[in-house]
Formats: sequence, C-alpha cells, structure tokens
Amino acid sequence: MSPDPGPRPSPDTPDPGRAEERSRASATGALRAVRPVPTSTYRLQLHAGFTALDAAEIVPYLSRLGVGHLFCSPVLQAAPGSTHGYDVVDHSRIGEEIGGEDALRRLANAAHAHGMGLIVDVVPNHMAIPTPIWHNRALWSVLRDGPASPFADWFDVDLDGERSLLVPVLGRPIGTVLADGEISLGSEEVPQADGTVRTEPVVRYFDHVLPVAAGTEHLGLADLLDRQWYRLAYWKVADDELDYRRFFDVDTLAAVRVELPEVFEATHATLLRLQGEGVIDGYRIDHPDGLADPRGYLRDLEDATGGAWTVVEKILHGEEQLPGDLPCAGTTGYDALWRVGGLFHDPHGALGLTHLWQSRTGDLRPFEEVAAESTDRIISHSLWAEIERLTALIHRICQEDIRLRDTTRRNIQSVVVALLGSMDRYRAYIVPGEPASGAERGVIEQAAARARDRLGEDEDVVATLETVVALVCGDEVGSAGRTRSAERDEVVVRFAQTCGPVHAKGLEDTAFYRYTRFLPVNEVGADPERIGVAPDELHDHALSMVRTRPDAMTTLSTHDTKRSEDVRARLAVLTEQPAEWTMVVQALAHATAAHRGDRVDGAIELLLWQTLAACGELPGGGAAPLSPQRLEDYLLKAMREAKTRTAWTAQDPEYEQQVLALGRAALESEEVAEILADWTRRTAAAQRSAILGQKLVQLTMPGVPDVYQGNESVDLSLVDPDNRRAVDHAAHAARLARMIDGAGPDGIGDEKLWLTHRALGLRRERPELFQGREAAYHPLATTTGHALAFGRAHGEGPIEAVTVVTRLAHGLAQRGGWGESWIALPPGRWRDALSGAEREGGQVPLAALLEDWPVALLVRVGAEEDAR
Repeated sequence: MSPDPGPRPSPDTPDPGRAEERSRASATGALRAVRPVPTSTYRLQLHAGFTALDAAEIVPYLSRLGVGHLFCSPVLQAAPGSTHGYDVVDHSRIGEEIGGEDALRRLANAAHAHGMGLIVDVVPNHMAIPTPIWHNRALWSVLRDGPASPFADWFDVDLDGERSLLVPVLGRPIGTVLADGEISLGSEEVPQADGTVRTEPVVRYFDHVLPVAAGTEHLGLADLLDRQWYRLAYWKVADDELDYRRFFDVDTLAAVRVELPEVFEATHATLLRLQGEGVIDGYRIDHPDGLADPRGYLRDLEDATGGAWTVVEKILHGEEQLPGDLPCAGTTGYDALWRVGGLFHDPHGALGLTHLWQSRTGDLRPFEEVAAESTDRIISHSLWAEIERLTALIHRICQEDIRLRDTTRRNIQSVVVALLGSMDRYRAYIVPGEPASGAERGVIEQAAARARDRLGEDEDVVATLETVVALVCGDEVGSAGRTRSAERDEVVVRFAQTCGPVHAKGLEDTAFYRYTRFLPVNEVGADPERIGVAPDELHDHALSMVRTRPDAMTTLSTHDTKRSEDVRARLAVLTEQPAEWTMVVQALAHATAAHRGDRVDGAIELLLWQTLAACGELPGGGAAPLSPQRLEDYLLKAMREAKTRTAWTAQDPEYEQQVLALGRAALESEEVAEILADWTRRTAAAQRSAILGQKLVQLTMPGVPDVYQGNESVDLSLVDPDNRRAVDHAAHAARLARMIDGAGPDGIGDEKLWLTHRALGLRRERPELFQGREAAYHPLATTTGHALAFGRAHGEGPIEAVTVVTRLAHGLAQRGGWGESWIALPPGRWRDALSGAEREGGQVPLAALLEDWPVALLVRVGAEEDAR
C-alpha cells in the first residue's frame, strides 16, 4: 500500500501566521473565532484519568491524523468523581480534576500551535446536586437562605413560604429514619467562593450534608427539619412529589433558568472570557430542548460569542427539521447517523428478523405499541411529579376563569398524560406571547389527534383536550382576551420542557431495551421499525444539508449512542442473512441451554446474542473483545432500563442473576466461541464493507464530521460508561506513523485508521470542497444499487473528490460480484487516496475500482498539488 502521495508540509509544524492572527484577536477582545467552522472535530472525554494535560500530549497525533478541532466534554467544575462532566457544580472555574484553567490553556495552546481549534461542551440546562451539596455553592445558598439567597432565582423550583423544596435522599421514610437516630445535627467547614472556609451548622444523614437556616439551629431535630427551606424525604417520594425541574428523571440534576439574563451571564462568564482570550473557538450545546426558550438562548449565545461555530444536541425524528430561526450551525448529527448507517441495512431482511423476534419472544406487537406502553410507564412512574405539576398549573388557570371552571382536575390529568404520550418528537417550539407557527402548531395538533383516539369520545374529555391544546399553543381560551398571564405562559414552557423527558425516557431508555429485534436501529434519533435507507434518501439529505445547514455536525458515535458505530456496522449483515442468523441463534441457544434459567426471556436473549456477535473478536480489528465484567455491566443496565422484569428502583435479583449466568456461560463456552467465530468468518467481507463504508460516507458528506475518541480505528464499545473507557492513543499513533512511513494496513483496524487519516487530511487541505454552501454535493450514477457514490466540488467548479462505497456486500457476493457494473466518473485522471492507484475517468468498472478496498476516495490528480 502506498504512503501519502507526494511531499506536503508537516501538519505537526505550527503556523506562525495563524498564531499571530489569533493573538491579535485576543488582544482586541474579539469573540469571533479566527476559524469559525472546523474542518472536522475529534471528541475527547476529559476526567481525572484523562486530563487536559493528557489530551495536550496527544495533539501531535491528532494533528497528524488530520483533525481540524478538538472537541472536549464539559470543562467547568463538575461534581466530585465525575467521569463525564455533565454534572456541573461551579460555573466560575475550570474543573480541578481535569487540571484546571492552566491545563485547559495548555491544551488550547497545543491545539492552536498545530493549526487546530478547541470546541467545548456547554451544559446550560442543569447543575448537579452533589454529595455533599456544598460543592454546589449556589444550591447550598438556596437551601440555607431560601428566597433571601442571591441564587434564589437560579433554579427552576417551587420555593414558597412552606419551605418545601424536596431533597429525596433518605433510604426509608423520614419517621423511621428519625426514630432510628440516623439524622443528626453537627457542624461542617464549608468552602467559600473566595477560597476560605466557614464553619456552619449542618444536618447529616450518612454522606449527605445539608445547611441549617439561620435561627433554627437551637431547635429540636424534628422541629429544626420542619423549619428548613427544604424537605428531607424518602427517595421514593421524588416520583410523586418532586418540586424542582430536573434533567429527565435524574433527581441529582436540578434545572437552571438560563432564560434569566443574570443567570445566563453568570453561568457562561468563564467560557466567554476564555473565548475572548483565544482559548475556546466554538461550542456544542447539551440538550437545548430542556430550556424554556431554546431560540432565545441561542440568540443570547450568538450575541455573546460573536457568532462562534455552535452546534446543538437536538435529536430530530424522521423527517423533522431543525427550525430555521435557531441561530446555530445545526445539530450534533444524529440525523446523519441513522441515515448513513441505514445505507448498509437491507430492508428485505426486516421480515425475517421480525419472525425471529416473534418466535423467541412470543410478542406480536409492532414497535409502536411497545413504545406507547413504555412511555405510559415512564409517565406513570418516574415522571409523575412532572405530570402533577403541569396538571396543577392548568387546573389553577381553569379555576380562576369562570368560563373554564367546570374543567375538572381529573380530566386535565388524563388529557395531559395522553397528549404527552402522543408527541412524536422532543418538543414543539412555541414561545409565550408569539403566535405559534403553522409547523409548530401542527406538531401539537397532530399529537392531539392521536391523543383523542386514546381518550375516546366523552364530550367533557374532548372539551378538556381542546382547552389544554389551546393553552399549550398560547391561544386565547376561556374568557375573551385571556391569552397572557404568568401562569398561561408557564403552561407553554412547562409542557415543552416535559415533552423531552417523556419522549427520551419512554423510547431511548425503555422501549429501545425492550424491542431487541435488530439493535443497530435502536439508536438515538433512529426508529426501530425502520430498517434500510436507499441511496437516493441519503443524497436528498446531503443536498438538503448543503442548502440549509452545511456546517452542521455529523457523527456515527457519541458518548450517548447505545453502541459504537462498528458494533452497529458488524450487525448490519443480519438484515442480509436473517435466515442464517436465525440458525446461529438456535445454535447458540442449544449450546447454552443448560445455563438458561426459566426466567430468562427472549428479548434479553436476543440482545445478548447480537451483543456477543458484534463485540467478539474481529480478526485484524485491533479491538479487545468483550470481557466478562463489561458484559455483566452492560446486561445489568439493559435489563434495568427495559423495566420489564427488573428496574433500577425495583430490582429482581433472581431474574438478573439468571441472565448474568447465561452471559457468563456464553463467554466461557468453546462451542459458543466457535459458532460466533464461524459467523464472523462467513460475514467478514460484509462487516468490513459496512465498517469502512459508513465511515467514509460520514467523513466526506456535507457537514463537519466528528470522530469520537478511538473510533478512528475499530472500536467495539457499548452504551455509557462502557464507551468512556481509556483509549490507547499511543498505539493508534504508532500504527498511523507506520502506515505513513510506507507500510500497508494490517487488518481492518488499520484500514479504518488509514481511511480516517486520508479523509480528514483531504478535508483540511481542501476545505472549499466541504465547507459552506459553496461546497457542492453531486450524486454520481452507478449501474448497481450495491454502490453509492457522490462527488464534492467548489461552487460551479468541477468535481475534485469522489466517494465510492460498497453497500449490502453479502447480497452483492451472492449475485456473483460486480460483474459488468460501472460508475460514471467525471473526466480527468483520478488517484485513490486510500490505495494510491490512479485511473482515468469515464465509465470505470467497479470490479477494478474496488478490487482491493470495498471503498474508494478519489481525488483529481493535480488537485492536491494545486491546494499546496
């Protein structure tokens, strides 16, 4: 295999001109990034075990790989022991565990010296409720001082004269805990913002420490607890009576009101200061749908950052589009993820996989019914407190208006449950005081139509549904002129903020673990009922991106995906061989029959077999196979998330142990190992095509491609925290150096690494072909549906780069290979950036073009020299 064709400037060499330009920008205090749009990003998970200084050490490798910008997990101070950073406790400083501000500056300097930028993850929606709580000084102040706290408006809480802010941390009801003397009064040296400590009276419950309101420390314990601005409570009370908005159903993440200017300024000041000083170049916004006004927030951010490149973690469903008035570059790429992966799924295999699912589980329901059941469970259990708050709010509005007063609380609650359960996306974007657009109103009205089918034809319930829909849309309802009030505005906001948790927890964190027919489509933003994406659908999506949001992010793996891109790609072949896979499942079940307890269900069994097939040894992959501990951790999470026979809050040890025993037996069985090894041997070509094909499409299609840490090579990771395991960057760097020095790839792990390097390098060398609306996308014709091809050009200029990938490789092999199939390449001479081979344009036989690799990245000869 040929090394890089021709000499070129080393990417390891700092760019003095760029450094000088950045220095000028910093000196003027400008908040506009010098290079506002990255050519690509590389996601790094920072924590105590991999700090910003550790990240700085691998910058030369990432630069050589071709990365445009580093993309870091949240960098602000997180709760003690955090491994992800989304549990922020202090917005005023960079996290000590990742090295503090000095380390972040050194990371940024290293990146900038290598011509790269720094993107950081921002968590505007919530803060952590840590243990002990004083780590979050703002929340500690609120719990101690109530409305007198300078932070009283920060949190989305019901802080009233009854001093009822719920703190549900007790292991048993409070009466029992008090009787057993498990709560005590003491003192604690509490760190202050200025670095000093102050001794304060505190309430202790094991590791939990809470403040004491001034003037109450002399009271008896029961009376003292009754006089605090919080209510210490049994943890099970939270689902029914929680009085603060949280992140989904996580009690330890309290929502923050960034819609208030003073809160926005305080929570973003550190990041904006660092951007102004040239440290930070852009932002990824976590879960904007949880905010009161996502559009307003993004407008504030755009003004504050001077228009720095910003993407949002917005999960679009189906053909949903990001609203055009959201000022950002686009989403983080889940909309691209399912489309790119779906190219390698054969829709004809869905029937066979459905038959296997039904025969192993006895469940004949479509996914839609499984999802509805899952959503109903989430609403009636973990999110019931949110339903109660919304119901009470609407009921108060109706009671205060004589024309609505006969709307009963019971009917309101039934309608709220049905309407939330009928939403087909995270939220509609309706702003209090503004007329709802037709599209956003349509989202609510369509959900209402589905809700009406669930509610029946009772005229009182139907009338209540109409009232609730009007309130949710901000319409006039009830007495004439009644459109705006604080409570009516709150309904609009509160309903939208509740939709996201219901949707995410019902689908992604419940139904996706119940309906295990085909795991690759049980993914964030995807639809488990939809198997297969036609090439024209991908082309349409790519062309739409160029027209609308050409610099949005694309991705295949994130810290939130249920399994890595390569795990999903290895399973794609199931759709081409459902009958053969059925026989494999039968063989696996027979080999482990002695270890299958009577309570092990078919759904978890199918999840187990697919997981073992996708995470077992892949010859030449370079990824460690699944260990017993990793499998056990994953199975426990999958079982408890499904909530069918066990759950995080109500565990069934016997069921769990039977499933874990089956998993251990399968890993230890030589017969199972041989069955899976034989499956891998028979499907290796198709697995290779899917792994390399989806990566090349993602890296060269419109958008800014993100590479999740370690996924430049084969990575066989499962859902978090498995995907936050340490990455051997040094090994990747050594392998890349060996290939750049002239050695050919040794196995598919090397092939993927080389492909990533060549594609990222091309994007960095020729950004005009890939960035902005002037970077044209041209679908290219082939004579077979087993190939997908497209070209990239600058404006009206000629195509300069061409991507060709093999799809549905097993079916292709069954048909005898490429035969006479060809691709119509534009005129000129072309060099394959992967193999180094050259050929003339025109009608090129695919058999010749894809003889050694199942993919090709063709660059017009002369284009690279012109770029240099």
